Amino acid sequence: MTNIVQFITSQSNISETSVKNTIELLNEDCTVPFISRYRKERTGNLDEVQIGEIVKYKEAFEAIGKRRATILKALEEQDVLTTELKQKIESAQDLTTLEDIYLPFKKSRKTKAETARKNGLEPLAKIIMSQNSNDLESVAYRYINGTIESVDDALEGARHIIAEWINERTDIRNNIRYQLERFAVIATKVVKTKADQEETQKFRDYFDWSESLGRIPSHRLLAILRAEKEGFIRVKIEIDDERALDKIERRIIRSHNACADQIELAIKDAYKRLLLPSLSNEALQTAREKADDAAILVFTKNLKQLLLGSPLGEKRVLAIDPGFRTGCKVVCLDAQGQLKYNETIYPHPPKSDSVGAMKKINSLVDAYKIEAIAIGNGTASRETEALVRKIRFKNDIQVFVVSEAGASIYSASKIAREEFPDYDVTVRGSVSIGRRLQDPLAELVKIDAKSIGVGQYQHDVDQSKLQKSLGIVVEHCVNSVGVNINTASKSLLSYVSGIGPKLAENIFNFRNENGAFTSRKDIKKVPRLGGKAFEQGAAFLRIKDPENPLDDSAVHPERYALVTHMAKDLGKSVTDVIGNAALLKKIDLKTYCTESVGLPTLQDIVKELEKPGLDIREQAKVFTFNQNIKTISDLREGQLLPGIVNNITNFGCFVDVGIKESGLIHVSNLSDSFVQDVNEHVSLHQQIIVKVLEVDIQRKRIQLKLHKP
Repeated sequence: MTNIVQFITSQSNISETSVKNTIELLNEDCTVPFISRYRKERTGNLDEVQIGEIVKYKEAFEAIGKRRATILKALEEQDVLTTELKQKIESAQDLTTLEDIYLPFKKSRKTKAETARKNGLEPLAKIIMSQNSNDLESVAYRYINGTIESVDDALEGARHIIAEWINERTDIRNNIRYQLERFAVIATKVVKTKADQEETQKFRDYFDWSESLGRIPSHRLLAILRAEKEGFIRVKIEIDDERALDKIERRIIRSHNACADQIELAIKDAYKRLLLPSLSNEALQTAREKADDAAILVFTKNLKQLLLGSPLGEKRVLAIDPGFRTGCKVVCLDAQGQLKYNETIYPHPPKSDSVGAMKKINSLVDAYKIEAIAIGNGTASRETEALVRKIRFKNDIQVFVVSEAGASIYSASKIAREEFPDYDVTVRGSVSIGRRLQDPLAELVKIDAKSIGVGQYQHDVDQSKLQKSLGIVVEHCVNSVGVNINTASKSLLSYVSGIGPKLAENIFNFRNENGAFTSRKDIKKVPRLGGKAFEQGAAFLRIKDPENPLDDSAVHPERYALVTHMAKDLGKSVTDVIGNAALLKKIDLKTYCTESVGLPTLQDIVKELEKPGLDIREQAKVFTFNQNIKTISDLREGQLLPGIVNNITNFGCFVDVGIKESGLIHVSNLSDSFVQDVNEHVSLHQQIIVKVLEVDIQRKRIQLKLHKP
């Protein structure tokens, strides 16, 4: 425990006590959402980000420990593990150092140095490295045998052994690492045979490109690596070879005789054949990992904003998945998202039955008491929206355009088949569009986050790291909002703290067999849901209209007695206290502090009692595009247009202005001052006003500027 605590505190700015207590909680199978929300006194009030940092360094420490054990075992089996070597390995604090120590002992494929050793040339290599011989040819002559036919052969073999020794020296490897870190340049060249191919043209910026590896933006590096992977360009990492060689020579050569000449040749060989290829790949991999992390960070920020998007709430919705030839798929949903009716209408070419379609939509709105209409933003979206807005409804019906990203993935998924076994993919897709309007979070958790269409290069980055990061974001969002246990899908329940897929299925089945849960106590009746799972998840599960009002709040059941005590001291019931800000202000929190309950927890409880179960998300707002803009040809420089941010990257954001092509607000056009983080200026699905700066119809590119009235 002491070692891991020291390791984490050395890597972060978190106190030793906070790290130690957080690790204890993690080892007790507590989740990050639970720890950050309900164990603030133990952690020193750490938030989810800080706890996530501890988790990351804890995993890194464990990975180093696992690799250390593997290396020690391998060295023991080789019978080469000395006390000094063991101490070096046990004191190594990172994987790079460990691998450098282990490098000379790795059982590798047949090398030039190994062949030279078998030919008896290691003594000659040692003589050369001693740099004391003035008659090297005579010495080398003694090593001629059946395999070694000449002095040159002997010296060449000895140089191969010396080159391997140089390659294995940690100080030399670290020096070249330093030069790569500080001075490396990434250079690209187009593959000449593919230069004129149409598919190569999207990478033409990198046909002849070079820049600092340490300063290259993540999106550019990922684009270059994608182009290399697809075979369009070649990539090379370069540093000043002369300076690198000079640094090595200064460390090794201390004479001016024939030995020095041979060592100089061995150094050049080691550098060109062993050191530079290996360490430049390592440097590129490090840069790649940083680029991955940057891209994943953008992706996670976008996903969080998307998942916490504004819900319409429990209202009856008519959803339309628009189309031309195949028609528009229409579904009617009740306030809980249950499918009540579906039909296909054909308002657009080739059938063009707009009158019949308008009548049908109007009649469905009346029949199912529809309160809002959701229209997918894909093909025929603008035409369908224009059609719907012509209809004169009896009541005020809100019309929303909803992102379809990932709807087709959901409609063909196992989850969708289980929900709607008797309906085809088109109906399922329409239902998903409607439900996204009602509650984006509840619906989007059913879709693989990579398919939702936010961020960039999601298929190029480390997939396991991406999946893990996105999973953490989904878990955070679900637990921040809370889940209605009586309406939640299995997918949504699975992200609740301490629940997971299996218990989610058990909860879902129990609910179907026994009816709605009436209290949090009932949750304990779910098969295999033990005390630990209840502790971790109960406060994130809500019961609507319960007998105990605390069951529809974020107050943890372990604190119900405390809230009852507070209410009693005020001479009131818990029901009287809830929502009564004036009464709650009278509570002297310090009088309720104990060893396990401090002010942070008490303040959270009072805040929750003021507005129990409050949804942290803003309510959905209607948005209308400029109806005169239908294609990119309608755009003119200087126009001010309403738009919706539909993607955010490190270099700016993309905006939907109501046509097929999204426009780009480059980071330099987000503000008149320097922009450190795009997310500080815009958020996903934010409704904004943009100014058209440039329109390139041929390349289908639109340059925009954020307009601030």
